[in-house]
Amino acid sequence: MDIFNFIGSLLGYVLYFCFMLVRNYAWAIILFTIIIKAVVFPTSIKQQRTMARNARMSAKQMELREKYGNDRVKMNEEMQKLYEKEGISPTSGCLTTMLLPMILLLGVYYSVINPLTNTIHLAAEKVNSCISYLNTLPGIGTSFNNFYGQIEILKLSQTNEGVTFLGNYFNKGEIAQINEFGSSCNLFGLDLLGRPSEGGFNPFTNPLILIPVLCLVSSLVAQLITMRFQKINTGQQPMGCMKFAFLIMPLFSVYISYSVPAAVGYYWIISTLLGLAQSIVLQKFYNVDIMTAKSEAQRVALLQMNEKNVKYEYNPRVRNSNVVNNINKPKNNPAKKKSGKKK
Repeated sequence: MDIFNFIGSLLGYVLYFCFMLVRNYAWAIILFTIIIKAVVFPTSIKQQRTMARNARMSAKQMELREKYGNDRVKMNEEMQKLYEKEGISPTSGCLTTMLLPMILLLGVYYSVINPLTNTIHLAAEKVNSCISYLNTLPGIGTSFNNFYGQIEILKLSQTNEGVTFLGNYFNKGEIAQINEFGSSCNLFGLDLLGRPSEGGFNPFTNPLILIPVLCLVSSLVAQLITMRFQKINTGQQPMGCMKFAFLIMPLFSVYISYSVPAAVGYYWIISTLLGLAQSIVLQKFYNVDIMTAKSEAQRVALLQMNEKNVKYEYNPRVRNSNVVNNINKPKNNPAKKKSGKKK
């Protein structure tokens, strides 16, 4: 998990930059998610173009299924040849559909659970020494969660007793950073550093349970709309890893957002809603019809350019040849013509 902790540290620089702009953790996550979506937007356009190419070759795929329907091995071989001929990878959409969102989510998770070292970027030696010290204190040590030790430090910084303890390891400027960051982690009364799993399923006694519920609802709506766009563009239901993502992601989002700090689930909700808006924009400006028309226009332009650059040689053996090179074609010399004779 060191690689994801490293990714979390890199993302933490962006997250803390957003926090310094708005001075609020919840709004910083929204701004952070917008920046991440803007950065990966070109990969979404590439995925849309791949979808357009898949739509163009769907008729050929149907022919292969009808021809080799009883021979699965032969059909798969011919399908692979078709993909190679068209320059398309059947798993090219998996990167942006599953792998990239999961890598980003794990990076955000480690920036959330380690806010002091990955977001504020305080010295790890100081933070680890402080966590070890707090574990030994009477009263605090018995309820101290070592795995979420950095979040516990943020909570302690909101009390006078906690500030006194932190003074043994951090200077005044660092304590002020910790206190400001910890005090901004509330959204309409919801503690984004808390975990929904700690308070049960009653929304009146545990309002954080709304986070996994909203994760489920937003994921289902986004997946249904995305599946509808997929069917409009290709005329087929999602297949392979795409279908797996559509089925498993909503349930996985509930499990994750229920068991981890609410800030992670909050990020997932914002990311899902922004991803839905991005899909609508792509469908409007980069749908399959537009992408296919552009591709055909480029193909025609390329053919016309190649035709202009091709040089044809004159072949005297071919009668009535209309395609000749004016340079190589014999020129008629009036001086050599004999009067009264026809050629």
